[in-house]
Amino acid sequence: MIIAVSDPALPVLIGLLALCLALSAFFSGTETALMSFNRYQLRTMANQGHRGAILAERLLQRPDRLIGLILLGNNLVNNLSATLVAIIVLRTYGEEWVAVGAGVITLIMLIFCEVGPKTYAAIHPRWLATTSSYVYVALQWVLRPAVYTINWITNGALRLVGLNVDRQTQQNTLSREELRTVVAEAGLMIPRSHQQMLIGILDLERITVNDIMIPRQEIAGIDLEDDWERILDQLRQTPHTRLPVYRGDMGNMVGLLHMKRVAQELARGSLDRERLGEVAVQREPYYVPEGTPLTTQLQNFQRDRRRLAFVVDEYGEVMGLVTLEDILEEIVGEFTQNAATLSHRDIHRDRSGAYIINGGTTIRTLNRTLGWQLPTDGPKTLNGLLIERLETIPTSGTSLRIDNLEMEVLQVADNAVRTVKVRVNSESGAEGGRESLG
Repeated sequence: MIIAVSDPALPVLIGLLALCLALSAFFSGTETALMSFNRYQLRTMANQGHRGAILAERLLQRPDRLIGLILLGNNLVNNLSATLVAIIVLRTYGEEWVAVGAGVITLIMLIFCEVGPKTYAAIHPRWLATTSSYVYVALQWVLRPAVYTINWITNGALRLVGLNVDRQTQQNTLSREELRTVVAEAGLMIPRSHQQMLIGILDLERITVNDIMIPRQEIAGIDLEDDWERILDQLRQTPHTRLPVYRGDMGNMVGLLHMKRVAQELARGSLDRERLGEVAVQREPYYVPEGTPLTTQLQNFQRDRRRLAFVVDEYGEVMGLVTLEDILEEIVGEFTQNAATLSHRDIHRDRSGAYIINGGTTIRTLNRTLGWQLPTDGPKTLNGLLIERLETIPTSGTSLRIDNLEMEVLQVADNAVRTVKVRVNSESGAEGGRESLG
């Protein structure tokens, strides 16, 4: 074989081969880094003025052009590497070793120019993505004609399958469930209490006023037809700042009574049954339809400057009461809850370890406070759940098992379960739904 004097020396060829391999590793690794780098972290860095992040975000606005540029460079250096290996092998060992050289360079490129760089970039994308953006901005300007030609041909082929890249907007929005996953995986970056609040906000859209309302029979109110002394006792002992006032029945609502006005009337000595009704009627009751999502109701409270509302069904009958505090507790947790003892105003633990629970307590509250898994797609309260499972209004002493929870009805009044004793039986968790009447 005759070699011309002007042919490059062997060390030069080896140096060019090493440079091509390094560029191949660069293109492969940075492609993975740019495509796998979290878009929201990148946007945060760009908003903070990080120059590399700004350039990277600009490049990713048209991923077709960026991918075309990367593949153009990668294919050029890979093909050049194969050519250089063939020349080096021909000069050094002869034609019979060309196939061996091709196999060796393929193995080297697979390990050191593909798998290795891409693995490193997938684990540490931040530095590679923000640093390589400077190089790609320069290459995009230098190779613009070639890149535009490749993209024009590629986009034309994609139009044949119904994809118009020029009109396709990159979607970076996250669904509610995806946001929940992001919050849950934040780990130590976000305190546990803050994670719970963020998840609570995300859940407001799928929770309705029916899920958290105080049932009608549990609403504390003033009946103007009651004995006057009993009304005064209610006013003295109530823990609430606002009370509904009605005549005979909750359906015949008069208005809302603020305890500050009661105190003023008592100080003047002018409070009587008639004056109490006059004060109450000055504040009309506020009604909301059942099924209203909590996000909507929270906005309604803010818009109408209200703090409580009566939930009504399709016939206009009052079903329960929902307050601004109830909605806020869905976000921040119970204001009256002690996280250390898992106590709740309607949940108490006796010396035996069993729970004494108000029958009007919502299923959501029990699940959230005690970590239970009671079904939430049916009745909203413990009373409703027991009546549904027993298919009758139980008597005191009736017992029931739901999953690993052994429930005993302690008190029944006004056709509703008032108090329930619940014991957790860890040995019977697999035997769910069994019922036994006592």
